[in-house]
Amino acid sequence: MISINKIEKEFRKNGGIMKTCELNSMGLSSRQIRKLLDDQIITKIKRGYYILKDTIPPEEVIISRLFPDAIIYLESALLYYNYTDRIPNAWQIAVEKHSNPNKYDISYLPIKPYFIKEKYLSIGINTISIDEINIKIYDREKTICDVLRYENKLENEVFTNSIKRYIEDDKKNIRRLIEYSKKLKVTKKVQTYIGVWI
Repeated sequence: MISINKIEKEFRKNGGIMKTCELNSMGLSSRQIRKLLDDQIITKIKRGYYILKDTIPPEEVIISRLFPDAIIYLESALLYYNYTDRIPNAWQIAVEKHSNPNKYDISYLPIKPYFIKEKYLSIGINTISIDEINIKIYDREKTICDVLRYENKLENEVFTNSIKRYIEDDKKNIRRLIEYSKKLKVTKKVQTYIGVWI
């Protein structure tokens, strides 16, 4: 049996989460994985995914490891950019329109997938690194365009704060915002809500 120290080191290298196939490639058999579960060294969080017992990896890392194609979206992205103080009830992620909805139904972490057409899905993807794991998130401008697209579905306070904080953000890129707004068909809303301030 591989030492617990080596197993823990591998988990840390993988953001605190490992897949069955990764444990197998370390030389652990199904029986040995079952023993690690029985001995409460690891915990299953989803079929084929494990974390070390008594560790809580950052939720963004969990999302990226479980759903590598998902992109942190809308209110979850707003929270990352500090454009809102409201913590969403579930992680909002953008996924490909024809993804199987059942795969996002996990008990470990509340997830709300948004099924997006490919032509919109690929606009404005940014990558951040947490615990050496790359996580996809929409950039500021795509997030603001999404806020404008979903104006009627967001609480008024969330909508207003996000626009106000974007306008005040030194890292904003108005040229990029205008470019995205044309592709996402929110040019008039950008002119109405943001144009007067720039």
